[in-house]
Amino acid sequence: QVRLVDSGGASVQAGGSLRLSCTYSGFDPDDYYCLAWFRQAPGKLREAVAMLDNHPSTLYKNSLKGRVTISQDNSKNTLYLQVNNLRPDDTAMYYCAAKNDGFCYSSYFDVGSGTQFTYWGQGTQVTVSS
Repeated sequence: QVRLVDSGGASVQAGGSLRLSCTYSGFDPDDYYCLAWFRQAPGKLREAVAMLDNHPSTLYKNSLKGRVTISQDNSKNTLYLQVNNLRPDDTAMYYCAAKNDGFCYSSYFDVGSGTQFTYWGQGTQVTVSS
């Protein structure tokens, strides 16, 4: 059973940076997987922020390219999301997600997406004040 634990959210000033972490476990070494970060702000649909797989490929939400970086440390079984130059509209609950039945696809960034992902972290809150 895959398990994900998110952490690293905080309240920060606009212009600051954060690194979110997601510790994962339960993958089979032969799995083809996709790991992703999603976020959901109050009153808004969930949106994909960034994702990577073991093809390997890395994909980003177009509007966030240049401000976010997704990475993975296999030795620590940890997924990261670095977010720089934070803005108030980055305020949201951030979730890591995983699927172990295939790679990532750009269609996974469609608004309201995430249904392809089987496993979810509990979420970590990011609040950005101006």
